[in-house]
Amino acid sequence: MSLTGAVAIVTGASRGLGAAIASALEVAGAAVARTDVSGTGIELDVRDRASVERAVTAVAAELGEPTVLVNNAGVNRIGPAETLDETLWAEVVDVNLGGAFRCSQVVGARMLAAGAGAIVNVASISGVVGMPGRAAYCATKAGLLGLTRALAVEWAARGVRVNAVAPGYVRTPMIENALAQGLLSEEALLERVPLGRLASPEEVAQAVVFLASPMAGYVTGQTLFVDGGWLAYGAPGPASSIPQATYTP
Repeated sequence: MSLTGAVAIVTGASRGLGAAIASALEVAGAAVARTDVSGTGIELDVRDRASVERAVTAVAAELGEPTVLVNNAGVNRIGPAETLDETLWAEVVDVNLGGAFRCSQVVGARMLAAGAGAIVNVASISGVVGMPGRAAYCATKAGLLGLTRALAVEWAARGVRVNAVAPGYVRTPMIENALAQGLLSEEALLERVPLGRLASPEEVAQAVVFLASPMAGYVTGQTLFVDGGWLAYGAPGPASSIPQATYTP
């Protein structure tokens, strides 16, 4: 999957999944602008349109016009829906959904002018299933899937493809920290995943590279689930103890 000559912008690229995506794009041959609100790499605050415009202008001047955008920046605020503060709700919506829209709008305008480009939104299985305590996160990730389809059909005729990846549980520093603090049970997670393990950041990153590459040239408006079979599993009981089916004539 070659991206030689491509110029990619990755938001939220200072650590975890974003850093893995940026590295995978570089290995594939792309010139990558690693952006983050912390100022690591190129400073870009997805909540602020002016910040997005400044960062994209800087990337275009330094590396060339962007041909790939990965909307990875995101936050999560956990708590009961009935007591979730509206300020926290608004923060999650502004970053996860508003940020993806702002970046897509600013970068997308340049891609449309050039007649080509690929946008990959980093969604989640939480956009398809309910996760207790994550009302805002689930709502924004579901919205991101809708945004992916809407932009895809609107921009397809002008050469811009828009897709999404939806990871399950990924072994990032954030997940490792949650496991260490007892906020998540690794045993319970592994029982739920048919493949019996968490994803590595690199596995999700390769899915992003595929969707950004010419190999996915006829793919748009789609969501690629990288979840180890989480969403496909519907049998009662743990996925780790699926009985072998037998056939009796």
